[in-house]
Amino acid sequence: MQKVNLAPLSGFMELLPADQRVFNQIKQVIADVHHANGFLAVDLPLIYREEILLAKAGGDTEKQIYRLQRGESRLALRFDHTVPLAAYVARSQRDLVFPFKVSNIGKNYRGERSQRGRYREFYQCDCDVIGRGELSIAYDAEVIGVIYEIYKQLNFGEFTLRVSNRKLLNGFLESLNLRDILAVSHVIDDAEKIPAEELAEQFRRLKIDSKTTQQILQFINTSGTNEEVLTKLKALKVDTADFVAGLSELETVMELLAKKGVENAKIDLMIVRGLDYYTGTVYETILNDFPEVGSVSSGGRYDNLTDNYSNEHFQGVGASIGLTRLFYVLQENGALATTKTSPIDVLVVPFSKQQFEYCYILSNTIKNAGKTVDIFLEDGKIGKKLSYADKARIPHVIVVGEEEVKTGNMMVKNMENGELSTLDEYLNS
Repeated sequence: MQKVNLAPLSGFMELLPADQRVFNQIKQVIADVHHANGFLAVDLPLIYREEILLAKAGGDTEKQIYRLQRGESRLALRFDHTVPLAAYVARSQRDLVFPFKVSNIGKNYRGERSQRGRYREFYQCDCDVIGRGELSIAYDAEVIGVIYEIYKQLNFGEFTLRVSNRKLLNGFLESLNLRDILAVSHVIDDAEKIPAEELAEQFRRLKIDSKTTQQILQFINTSGTNEEVLTKLKALKVDTADFVAGLSELETVMELLAKKGVENAKIDLMIVRGLDYYTGTVYETILNDFPEVGSVSSGGRYDNLTDNYSNEHFQGVGASIGLTRLFYVLQENGALATTKTSPIDVLVVPFSKQQFEYCYILSNTIKNAGKTVDIFLEDGKIGKKLSYADKARIPHVIVVGEEEVKTGNMMVKNMENGELSTLDEYLNS
């Protein structure tokens, strides 16, 4: 008989239980912070009619989408949370309360080339605020503050929130009388990833002269404290509508972040992001100890969420953490302390089937005290049963025989040091 190839598909992560436990703990921290800040959880479908997803897709995304077919129906797996959220808001707008603060944590699928840290099946953890019509700029600071709170609680080391505004860049490029602002923005978006010579060559291909190139490079490399950067931007005296609006929005967001106690938000004009998507505030998060990893969360303001699905106008701002990639790069760099103990606190070991009923009652007592418990229900010698606890790294064991059932005296064994304690002592410790 020919054996089946059991290897998972390329780009699909499988974890052993100890690693999965750490992964789940990170996911729970993110969900808890979302909840604590008033974001309401939704769990949207994985599969949609193809036309819903493709209404906002294009370019590489359309090529990477996983398509399904059932009968005459053309279906597809969602590739992000934003497009399904847009359809959800358009469909449910009469039943939602705006501003709508929403938490969306789940898997997405993209058939892109699999590479280190880039998966075809991946968890995305998004929080968004959607407004009907206008949405206060204060919510831009709100979602960035949520990311700050998440990474403070996760405690992966120092991190920096790099904040900019797309209007500011667009307005500056407009002041230089550049014809194809989108193409120039694409080049700027790659500025940190390519050598200076290649960057200059890309500007030359766009027929941008050396003086203008130098002005662009000086602009995106504007440095200093947030106050100094804002002062330098004001000193440029650029009067295009986008620049003026973007500068005002950026200043407001930075002021609000400071009031929220977010001390590591830094203005960084190199941040472009979502060229066909974000319309105002944009941000990225980097881990200071692992800058080569790149962004570990990102997001921004979008003013046209539901334009493909509704005549109603909705604005939004969101923040996203690619959890699968984050977990991979932290694990790869040794930044995750994978726990060596089992999530089970106590293993109850009956000598024989005659003690099963008593063990069931005992396990309920242990669970009611807030402990996790398992019962070893296989036959075998007591040594084999204790060996199971040792290999599974379960830290405590209670052996139940005829005498224990008769007297009700239970002793709890610490598997690490062999010490014994009474059940009451253990449950009250």
